[in-house]
Amino acid sequence: MSYKNLEIWQLARELVIEIHKMTLTLPKFEMYEEGSQIRRSSKSVKSTIVEGYGRRNYKSDYERYITIALASNDETIDHLENLFETGSLTDEKLFTELHSKIEKLGKKINRFLQSVHNEHISNK
Repeated sequence: MSYKNLEIWQLARELVIEIHKMTLTLPKFEMYEEGSQIRRSSKSVKSTIVEGYGRRNYKSDYERYITIALASNDETIDHLENLFETGSLTDEKLFTELHSKIEKLGKKINRFLQSVHNEHISNK
C-alpha cells in the first residue's frame, strides 16, 4: 500500500489544489501574505501525512506526524477565515465549500489518528 491510497492524503491533495487556485484570485498584496500562509499550511497537511506514513513502523512517530498534520489543517482553517473576515476572499460560496472540506478533512484525520492509536495499544 502507498500513502496515495490513504483517503486523508487524497482529500489533502484536493484541498492543496483548490486552495492554490483560490489564492490566485486574491488581491495582489494578499497573495504574498495570507495567501502564501494558507498555501504553505495546506501543503504541510499533505506532506506531513506522507512523512508520517514513511514512519508508520514507529507508531509513536506515526501518531506524532498525524497530529502535526491535524494541527496544520486547523491552521489552514484559520487562514481561510482570516481571508474571508478581512474581505480579501469575497466569494462566500467558495469560502463555505473550502471551509466545509477542511473541516471534513480534520475529522477524518482525527479518526485516522484514533485508529493508529488504538492499533498501537492493541499491539502492546
